[in-house]
Amino acid sequence: MKVDIKRTQKLNNKEINSSGPIIYWMSRDQRVHDNWALLYAQELSKELNLPLAVVFSLNPKFLEATLRQYDFMLQGLKEVEKELKNLNISFFLLEGSPEDTIVKFCKKNEVAAVITDFSPLKIGRRWREKIAQEIEIAMIEVDAHNVVPCFVASDKQEFAAYTIRPKIKKLLPDFLTEIPSIKSQEHTIKKEKIDWDSVYKSLEIDFEVKPVNWIQPGYKNGMKLLHEFINQKLQDYNEDRNNPNLDKISNLSPYLHFGQVSAQRIAYDINEKIKNTTKDSFLEELIVRKELADNFCYFNHNYDNTQGFPAWAQESHKNHVKDKREYIYTKHALEKGATHDPLWNASQLEMVKTGKMHGYLRMYWAKKILEWTETPEDALKIAIYLNDKYELDGRDPNGYTGIAWSIGGVHDRPWFTRPIFGKIRYMSFNGCKNKFDVDTYINKIQNL
Repeated sequence: MKVDIKRTQKLNNKEINSSGPIIYWMSRDQRVHDNWALLYAQELSKELNLPLAVVFSLNPKFLEATLRQYDFMLQGLKEVEKELKNLNISFFLLEGSPEDTIVKFCKKNEVAAVITDFSPLKIGRRWREKIAQEIEIAMIEVDAHNVVPCFVASDKQEFAAYTIRPKIKKLLPDFLTEIPSIKSQEHTIKKEKIDWDSVYKSLEIDFEVKPVNWIQPGYKNGMKLLHEFINQKLQDYNEDRNNPNLDKISNLSPYLHFGQVSAQRIAYDINEKIKNTTKDSFLEELIVRKELADNFCYFNHNYDNTQGFPAWAQESHKNHVKDKREYIYTKHALEKGATHDPLWNASQLEMVKTGKMHGYLRMYWAKKILEWTETPEDALKIAIYLNDKYELDGRDPNGYTGIAWSIGGVHDRPWFTRPIFGKIRYMSFNGCKNKFDVDTYINKIQNL
């Protein structure tokens, strides 16, 4: 099966050289298997009878990422290196900003073309745009992250899930297919052994936020977790997913964030193994909601500030910014979980200690930050800071979009006006009590 050309888009109008290696600059999709970008790079290399290599450029620091996220990523990349070696494909770990390292690598190795994967976030787009301009060879982007490529699903920012859902469902028969296996490579290029200990020492990050041990990184561990979810949890997912006291969620989001497991593989396997409707709610989140988040970040460059909120929400915030707040907390107090609300504190503590927060509580958590800070701008900055520092899946379109939904009404509609929130949807402690046993959750987290 050839890679569907609709999954690709050219980032410049330059030509592929007739000599030198094809390189896949791995970035968002950090896996060997089920990776359309790597498959496309190999396809080109075989057609042109050129060597193939994979390159990853490691920034010594990246937004609010800490040792927790870097360790999960680097352990996954160690697995990538081993699996590529078994396929006779060299893996290069470059240290520094991609806009410098990738350009230098291309010149030094007389690269024939650069294939890379897709991300809607601004920092990656700036890297790719600059590299595409500076190199003298073709650069092609492949959306290996979404089932339906983001730039195919829609050509504009979608209003909500109900507007993008029919577009995605119409295209699913074309894109939700089996994914071919990567093949052993005949021609590669020589490389030096990676000193992983030295890589860790080069990081310029917060080492106080430690790795977690309840989840293990890498493709193999992710696939094992997927099959456990399908066999043990999926049938109860729709009914129990919003109860944080029941372990019915998939826990796959860190693997999806780092691209260690393919969303398309997850969806395809579930579709093949489950023939009833128990899968529908999970697939709605995995495909429609996740790809809606990519759509938001791709078409709205203000996804991480209040200018990205819909006009009605911005107007509502403006009208209520001076409303009296019973409680106002600093970023430090919120980070320490030192509020009057034991449920919120427990949610924050869960995130700090485990690197995750249950999805239902993420909404409550973000909305209370809006209620307890002086401005929506403060609320958004603090929520992004905390999410990106502690969550394993932080710095992700899902995170930015979820926070923007909670605080700024993105993909939502105006609700009845109330103090502070204005027309933004409200969530309360009592509302959570009606959903699940709050005391059981709080006690569970306090005993972590």
